Amino acid sequence: MRLTTKGRYAVTAMLDLALHAQRGPVSLADISKRQGISLSYLEQLFAKLRQNALVSSVRGPGGGYKLSREASELFVAQIVDAVNESIDATSCGGAGNCNQGDVCLTHYLWCDLSDQIHTFLSGISLQSLVDRHDVQQAALRQEERQAGNMTSVEPDPRMISASN
Repeated sequence: MRLTTKGRYAVTAMLDLALHAQRGPVSLADISKRQGISLSYLEQLFAKLRQNALVSSVRGPGGGYKLSREASELFVAQIVDAVNESIDATSCGGAGNCNQGDVCLTHYLWCDLSDQIHTFLSGISLQSLVDRHDVQQAALRQEERQAGNMTSVEPDPRMISASN
């Protein structure tokens, strides 16, 4: 099955946004830090997510992104589709030229699997992921890690010597 990092990162970023939505708009820089996804890559993904009306941007101080509707109304398949990612289990990319230019024996089996995966992802809302205990635990660890990184900054040696 082909689901590249583009689709995975888009779902991860949208889930992060849903997890932090109650705090107001979420900056891409914060998502980048928590999820380890480059800021420039997130900007590209969010441009597509915004074009597909899955997120909206808020400008100005304290700005960022927010979900365009409730997390219970946004589904994983919509996110994957929005970033032009296909869920394809065929070896030919769905072209039907898998066996020397013709359809191979198992082409339709893999097409059916691709459809089943898309249907499965169409039934998973962001809210159902937010509500999962394992997702909440992972988010908590990320928050603690990020808070730990902020508080564990090494003191400036010049300040130590200046106070002595």
